[in-house]
Formats: sequence, structure tokens, C-alpha cells
Amino acid sequence: MQKGPVDMTLSANWSYPTAIRFGAGRIEELAEACRAAGMKRPLLVTDRGLADQAITQNALDLMEAAGLGRTVFAEVDANPVDDNLAAGIKAFKAGGHDGVVAFGGGSGLDLGKLVAFMAGQTRPVWDFEDIGDWWTRADAEAIFPIVAVPTTAGTGSEVGRAGVLTNSQSRVKKIIFHPKMLPVAAICDAQLTVGMPRPITVGSGMDAFIHCLEAYCSPAYHPLSQGIALEGMRLVKENLPRVAAAPDDLEARAHMMSAAAMGATAFQKGLGGMHALAHPVGAIFDTHHGMTNAVVMPAVLRFNRSAIEERLGQAGAYLGLKGGFDGFLDFVLKLRAELGVPDKLGALGVGQDRIEEMAVMAAEDPCAGSNPVALTVDVARRLYGECM
Repeated sequence: MQKGPVDMTLSANWSYPTAIRFGAGRIEELAEACRAAGMKRPLLVTDRGLADQAITQNALDLMEAAGLGRTVFAEVDANPVDDNLAAGIKAFKAGGHDGVVAFGGGSGLDLGKLVAFMAGQTRPVWDFEDIGDWWTRADAEAIFPIVAVPTTAGTGSEVGRAGVLTNSQSRVKKIIFHPKMLPVAAICDAQLTVGMPRPITVGSGMDAFIHCLEAYCSPAYHPLSQGIALEGMRLVKENLPRVAAAPDDLEARAHMMSAAAMGATAFQKGLGGMHALAHPVGAIFDTHHGMTNAVVMPAVLRFNRSAIEERLGQAGAYLGLKGGFDGFLDFVLKLRAELGVPDKLGALGVGQDRIEEMAVMAAEDPCAGSNPVALTVDVARRLYGECM
């Protein structure tokens, strides 16, 4: 029999990811995964840089050999905008497609998911921003199935129920959410990541680490995500330096793919100031999302110290780090230096003339709400100043 008052804050809604076909060579199962999802004529959506790459052409060959066609849409920016989405929906409808293979890094995955989501909707995409129950405005029966194939180990969008889209007019990044944006299946084949340029490997890997870190530090109650985030950080700590040094280390790349999916699963618990600061920078200056997160990470950690010191001390113990919060921060600084992460945003081409605008955007970003310490415009302005 329970004694004492019931803690009514221990109430939450939890959801966990899609079916994952994990392992080297599993891309060979792409056609089977499409057919299992009910697709007969999928549209493969990827970014411009991947369109002509061998891994993309191989995926199209597999689709064509199975009688699924080989149509590709690749008008996708590094930070996707609504114009990309409109063009993707037009291509989807014109081709009579019945599903999407979202292929690539975060940009290709997010845009592919958004095309499948929006192709059957009548309301504008901004009506489905991740605010309250706005997702219920969508016609759930008009959402097409998605098979996700990540070619980087970072965003974890292959197991996510949302996509990030930049408004081309306001230059503000928005998170668009619906439960049925969760892919029916994901194919996580580490061989697809071997050819990534080192900066993409590093930036994507740091994004995975920060997803886990911010989820772990979020004040929300979600012990399932908490445990996943902690183990995800360990996998990045042990394997990101390995893949940066030896790009063909398939075992380490597989562990990084796991960490990426774990980070996106864990951040159901929330993200925080690193993402809140990075989103405006990416929207305005078109910087790489993961690398931007990595640059602002130390400043946000120091700002949040009063709320996360004990928790990061516990994480540090699990990761084999000594010195509590200071030991954890020292590890972060050394990891960034080892991997060649810039110390300041200026190295990414970010100018100081937009700080005031970005500070307002950061304070309004959905990720700011789950930061352990209140992230106001004044705070964001100061943090940007430290990062410049």
C-alpha cells in the first residue's frame, strides 16, 4: 500500500521508434521494406550532394530491379526551406507516387518525411508546427508511408516524428510534427556512411552526442529516454574519434549509427539551449547544424551549470570521467579540439550583425522551453556574444 501523497508530476506520454533493419549490407532489403510498407511507386528524396553518388544510384537500382521505379527528387538545401517542400510535393503528385524513401543526412530525411506528410494535406505546413495539439489538424489518412535510409550518423531523423523546415520569408526554423511522420521502417547500414567527408562525420557525430546530452539534462520526467541518452553519449565518446581517424572503421560507424538513433529517441524528453541557439544560426547563415551545436555547447553547459552539475557528475562517472562537472566540461573541450571543431561561430561564417535578431529567435525556439535554466533574450544575446 502506497504511503504519502502521490507525485502528480510523474505523468507523461511516451512513444518509441519504428522498426529498424540494422547492419552492414541491409540496404539490399530496401525494395522489400518498401513493399512491406505498401509502396508500389516510391519517390526517393535526397539532397543535391547525394543525388549522383554511388550509394544513391545503388538504392535506385535496387528499387528499379524490384519494379518500383527509380524516380529521385534532390532539390533539397542543406537547411531545407518551404520552397524545397513545395517542389517535392509537386514532383510527388506529378509522378503518381504512393510513398517516400527518405535518403541521406538530416536534410534529405526531414524533407522526405515532410513530402510524405504534406502531399495529401490541404492546410499550409505551418499549421502543423510542434505546438500543443496542432498536429491533430492534419488528415492522418492522407499521410503517405516512409522508409528512411540514413547516410550519416547524426540527426537520427530516421526514428523521429518531426521534420525541421525553414520559412524562406522569415528565415525562422520550425519543427513540424505528426506521429505518422515516423517512418514505417528504417534501414541503418553503416556502409552507407563510410564515404562521408570528415567535417560531415564530425559535425553529424557531435549532433548525435548533443541530442543525447541535452535530452539527459532536460528537466522533464522520462527515465526511459534518460537511460538511452546516457548510453548514447558513451557510444559517441568511444567511437566518434575512431571514425574521424579511420573512416573505414565499420564497427565504429555502426556504433555511431546506433548513437544517432538513440539521440533522436532520447530527445522526446526535450532538447535545450544548444539547439535553441543553433537553429537561428543555421536558418540565417546556412551553417551545418551539428557543427553549430558543437560550437555553442561549452557556453550553454557553463550557463546551465547550477541546474545540471550533479546530473553531469553522474554521467561523467558512467563515462569514466573524473572531476564531476568540470571533468565533463574538460572532456567536451578536449573532444572538440581533437576533432577540429571551431571554437567560435565566426569560423563558420557567422557575423555579429545579426546577434539581436538571433537572440529573439533563440528565446522563442521550442527547444528553449526545455533548457534546464530559463533562456531569455538577454541570456541568448550574452551566449551568442561568448560564442563569437
